Amino acid sequence: MPRRSSARTPRPTTADANVVRKSAPRTVARQKVAAPRAAKRKPGGTKMKAYATFDLYLADRPPAQRRLITTLRRFVARIALSLQESVKWGNGCWLHGKIPVAYVYTAEDHVQFGFLRGASLRDPNGLLQGNGQYVRHVKVRRPADIDEGAFAALLLQTFA
Repeated sequence: MPRRSSARTPRPTTADANVVRKSAPRTVARQKVAAPRAAKRKPGGTKMKAYATFDLYLADRPPAQRRLITTLRRFVARIALSLQESVKWGNGCWLHGKIPVAYVYTAEDHVQFGFLRGASLRDPNGLLQGNGQYVRHVKVRRPADIDEGAFAALLLQTFA
């Protein structure tokens, strides 16, 4: 039987290791560095503005939309005293406690009076539009479009 040598193979020195490291191909993929997040954008590609208060949001709307939102604002204040005004997602919003329940969104030719859980609301008048999983809205083009009885029935369901 051949004798094994008790001599060990010499360990590479630091200089030898550097040579090996430099010549060996990189097998570890470089990690991608996440870019900083851009400002949130509305579906049309425009930036969402941040507003500290509902009043500032309202002041930034065109005059025709401002009149509609003011009418809706008075309506909500009269019907649902427990709701608080806020601004969420760049739009005027009403909260029940900390939970958003209704909102206004402005488009070029109308204002949406929307409900965050609108898909679950009873809507005997068939006013609600939209096909999202949760949100529904009513398009308001002029103050006469606000059916106070129907709107109140929808609004009161959001926090009952």
